[in-house]
Amino acid sequence: MSGGRRRAAAKVLYDTLLLLLVKSICIITVPRCGKRGSASRYNRDDASVHSRKRGSTRHDARGQIVKSRLVADWVSEFLRRRPVRANSLIITVYGDFIAPHGGTLWLGSLARLVEPLGLNERMVRTSVYRLSREQWLASERIGRRSYYSLTASGRRRFEHAYRRIYFAPGNDWDGTWQLVAIPSALGNPAREGLRRELLWAGWGAVAPGVFAHPSSDTAILQDILKETGTLQGVVAMRAASIGEISSRPLRELVHDCWNLERLSARYREFIEFFRPVVRAVRAAQDPDPEQCFLVQTLLMHDFRRVLLHDPQLPPQLLVQGWSGGIARELCAELYRLTFRFAQKHLLAAGEARDGPLRAAAPYFYERFGGLTEAPDSIVATAGA
Repeated sequence: MSGGRRRAAAKVLYDTLLLLLVKSICIITVPRCGKRGSASRYNRDDASVHSRKRGSTRHDARGQIVKSRLVADWVSEFLRRRPVRANSLIITVYGDFIAPHGGTLWLGSLARLVEPLGLNERMVRTSVYRLSREQWLASERIGRRSYYSLTASGRRRFEHAYRRIYFAPGNDWDGTWQLVAIPSALGNPAREGLRRELLWAGWGAVAPGVFAHPSSDTAILQDILKETGTLQGVVAMRAASIGEISSRPLRELVHDCWNLERLSARYREFIEFFRPVVRAVRAAQDPDPEQCFLVQTLLMHDFRRVLLHDPQLPPQLLVQGWSGGIARELCAELYRLTFRFAQKHLLAAGEARDGPLRAAAPYFYERFGGLTEAPDSIVATAGA
């Protein structure tokens, strides 16, 4: 080979090696560069985002966030198939997460927590304003920051729903019923308000102006009557079944008062939709905290939405293998799988008036028959 050809071949080889070297340097220094913007700008913005979240995510050796693709796809599919209303979702966040930690949250923290669920800052501001007008939340401005807390009325509403959501109905029903008869003399606004609250609490209309529920516990009924101002305007009674407490006529009455077929279908849909994410989280060795927060939020949001239509009748009045019981077991399992990691994300991202959120109140760990106490890392973060 002539000297000119050797020099040309050497130059081609040199250019090829140089090109490979440049590519390898780009791959090492810019692992996630996008199609637009410089690498330095992306890395700077990315670092600022994670510094604001104060360690709520995990990273691999290259600094990339470790998240489950399956869980991410499931969350996207949930939001596509079950569009969430901002007001209702924020109520879920306050009821499930914020209430046990004192009930107060900085608006910026709230916006950051729900942003991955499709709510931008404008939607969050609009929703908290509406919830304040509806007496769910109260606002307080300190400097340039706004903090939103549960009102006394909001807390009472959560307390009414608390046992229905986190505790299964007992199996000790003795055939006792509670009855409320609404006289025609009661004004229409009060009548409609009482009717709405009774239906929400699981009561059924057995006749015009007469509502019933199979329970001997009158505490919830007393609260409803006091809150609606109808304690002295209605007739509240107890009744008892004569004969079998699960007779055929009684089951027919239950069928007439409550649409259990439709409710059962809703529970089955809930079960089928959440089964895949239960498997995914169960198989994960170290789930991502933010993803666990999103999953738990959507879990309780959807479970609460179905439960609002459930009168929570005693097992004696339900069919064997009732889908509501299966749905509750699945919900409890997924809650136990995610709550530790979800709490870590919440405590890392949430701020109250006086700094980081306080540790969860002891009653939080009574949910779903008992949760394992928080690990030291969660308590330490809350008290930092």
